[in-house]
Amino acid sequence: MTYRLFTLPNLITCCNLVCGCIATGAAFHGQYQWALLFIVLGAVFDFFDGLTARALSISGPIGKELDSLADVVTFGLAPSTVIFYLFHEVHYPAQLMPLHSVLPYTAFIMTAFSALRLAKFNLDTRQSTEFIGLPTPANALFWGSLALGQHAFLTSLRFNALFLLLFMLLFSWLLVAEVPMLSLKVKTWNWRENRWKYILLLGALPCLLLGRSAFAAIILWYIVLSLVRTKTWVE
Repeated sequence: MTYRLFTLPNLITCCNLVCGCIATGAAFHGQYQWALLFIVLGAVFDFFDGLTARALSISGPIGKELDSLADVVTFGLAPSTVIFYLFHEVHYPAQLMPLHSVLPYTAFIMTAFSALRLAKFNLDTRQSTEFIGLPTPANALFWGSLALGQHAFLTSLRFNALFLLLFMLLFSWLLVAEVPMLSLKVKTWNWRENRWKYILLLGALPCLLLGRSAFAAIILWYIVLSLVRTKTWVE
């Protein structure tokens, strides 16, 4: 059985993959601005490959597999590499100095959790209208924006390698957690059905004023709002 490799959606997905590779290379050299830029471009290509596939009625196993592979690189490996380089810049308390050469490699735990998140998403039918766990693009945008916009704080004495490790593990858990997260997919535009999405968008507007930290602030707002919505529904 043969499959069509060079379809337009697949080529767009490959653009996402190339962006992820460039973002990873930039992060290995501490060039956070380029890493974030190509993560953003990868997210744009990731959005348009599915949109193009639906518009052209082109679907198949090659596209699905390729999309997941590209996402692992752009939204899994790239943010892990950002954290890897940050581990070489953050302050190490005296107790952690013996682990100075080891801790950076723990960053790639996030790559593994990102792969698990993507595999889970491919099989979880509950995620057709909302997400269960933090989406990998949101996670990647958060770390790229945080490293660029808050670099001075992250490398100051007020922050250290232990905080970075715990923060990284928290976000790795959020990727696969059984926590409903908002999706911006809409069927109607009425307030009642979409009020949480409208609140998300309204709250995101002032975050844009934070410049390089904007994506990090928006993703944090997204996580907090999703958790508040979940708690409200449970009660």
